[in-house]
Amino acid sequence: MTRPVIIGGGLAGGAAAVRLAQRGRAPLLLEREAGAHDKICGEFLSVEAGRHLSALGFDVARLGGARIDRVRIHAGHRTAEARLPFVATGVTRRSLDAALLDHAAAAGAEVRRDTAVRHIAGGRAVTADGTTDAGPLLLATGKHDLRGEPRDPAGTIQGLIGFKQFFRALPRLRAALAGAVEITAFDGGYAGLQCVEGDRLNLCLLVDRTRFGVLGGSWPALFAALLREPGLAPLADVEPLLARPLTIANVPYGYLARPGDDLYRLGDQAAVIPSFCGDGMAMALHGGRLAADMVADGAPAPVFQQALRADVGRQVRLATNLQRFATSRAGRFALVAGLGAVPAALAALARWTRVEPAAVARAGA
Repeated sequence: MTRPVIIGGGLAGGAAAVRLAQRGRAPLLLEREAGAHDKICGEFLSVEAGRHLSALGFDVARLGGARIDRVRIHAGHRTAEARLPFVATGVTRRSLDAALLDHAAAAGAEVRRDTAVRHIAGGRAVTADGTTDAGPLLLATGKHDLRGEPRDPAGTIQGLIGFKQFFRALPRLRAALAGAVEITAFDGGYAGLQCVEGDRLNLCLLVDRTRFGVLGGSWPALFAALLREPGLAPLADVEPLLARPLTIANVPYGYLARPGDDLYRLGDQAAVIPSFCGDGMAMALHGGRLAADMVADGAPAPVFQQALRADVGRQVRLATNLQRFATSRAGRFALVAGLGAVPAALAALARWTRVEPAAVARAGA
């Protein structure tokens, strides 16, 4: 029996590798990076994500993440706040992804780092060193498309640029953010700010390409504009920890893979939920575990893709529509005013854009 081959060592790929090894189908996982590295991600680990990791025998608490139990949304001087219907964790992808790959290797998966896949040919992953076995292929390359395997952008939100920067959390600001994830909606985009492990703050944002150009097309100009937003003004006095922010463009927000070929598409290669209110980390872990079990049980890729689409499709569509609504100035202020008047609606929104407990239970978590 040929072993499964996983392309990509993020959360989806790592979860699939652990579960396949636990099911006796120890896979080969190919990760293009040589070691731990940062990724553009809000780094908000929900209770559903925590359940998936726990079911894989992974103790996320040992990474020392920040506890999060509230959400605040800012639009200008308006603010809405609510307690989340769960307790989440702020933890960096650098720490989490690397630890999950180590966990997969300990479970019996073969993890090859510093191995980039060039393309897929004849049902095999082609690397610089040759081709892999012709086993089931699980595509988990995250936001980066594999050559020859593009995602269909039809119906998605396009023209957005993502940025990520870490800051040293001064005691005053750390105390103000303690227990909360803050989202600031601004003209042309939105930003998320929260504490993560190691007394650091994660600022992750999306901005429309046109707006970015109007501001001068540079990070310093964009950041100066962000500091004029009341919700982000406190960052004026904190130290950035990256020499330059991470950046990415052309991510098809709202994308949902359709059943078709023989690839098991996971994570952002299966569904890209806007981070405005979505839970991409949990969806990646959910898809990875679900794919592993279906591969182990002999289910073909189209059957898996349909099952995953049923579990996450409604959430992706809702989050995408909300992001489109919040794009306009009137929409932003109406959203924050409405949620501020009815705080329970904010908590409900957090539930509606996450994988349902029944689906998580079906995946074994």
